[in-house]
Amino acid sequence: MNAKLIQVAAFYKFIELKDLPKIQKVVFKFLSSKNIFGTVLLADEGINGTVAGTKKSIKSFHSFLDQNNLLSTANFKTSFCQENPFPRLKVKLKNEIVSIGNKLANPEKIIGEYVQPEDWNNLISQEDVLVLDTRNTYEFSIGTFKKSIQPETTNFREFPDWVDGLEASGIDKNNKVAMFCTGGIRCEKASSLMKAKGFKNIYHLQGGILNYLEKVDEKNSLWQGECFVFDDRVALNHNLE
Repeated sequence: MNAKLIQVAAFYKFIELKDLPKIQKVVFKFLSSKNIFGTVLLADEGINGTVAGTKKSIKSFHSFLDQNNLLSTANFKTSFCQENPFPRLKVKLKNEIVSIGNKLANPEKIIGEYVQPEDWNNLISQEDVLVLDTRNTYEFSIGTFKKSIQPETTNFREFPDWVDGLEASGIDKNNKVAMFCTGGIRCEKASSLMKAKGFKNIYHLQGGILNYLEKVDEKNSLWQGECFVFDDRVALNHNLE
């Protein structure tokens, strides 16, 4: 694999899946045949993963997902790197494609309102908006948006407890909450949970931080620092490098 041509794809789709072992074999066989490395998670609720390969092979994988009804174009994001960030290929079966551990969180039934990257600055600049970083404390420490808060969670499964505490504090559930995460998937679960608990005005950044960094010019950006990613690259700057 030519290091100069390595493309990384982060993707997910919430969709009801059946016969997971069969899907696992098909996905693994295809990725192996294209010399693509990384991790793919499969669960009853959908697919989630980050993989790396040549630009041509990632394009083929994009088509493969589309042909098998596993592609959400808005949630398939790519970037480039100089070295292969994954040592091997893993396709795993899980209970959830992003673990929150609370059945109230069901993105196929209810989610917050998507906000496009081009509209995000205007939303989070409003004084009456709570800007919520749903990632963990380590990710938050590397980079985040101006005036955001973080629930002081070290694991996403702690998020429901934080929401319970928010309810117990007597917060007005009509308040606007604008949440974000790396690629958008955690916000699908987080916004779904908060909507299910009666919070009315929940917004989340479509495609997450990665989409924002791609679409918003650095001179207009409200992002501060770098974006932590779950592979050997560790973090990306505003140019997704």
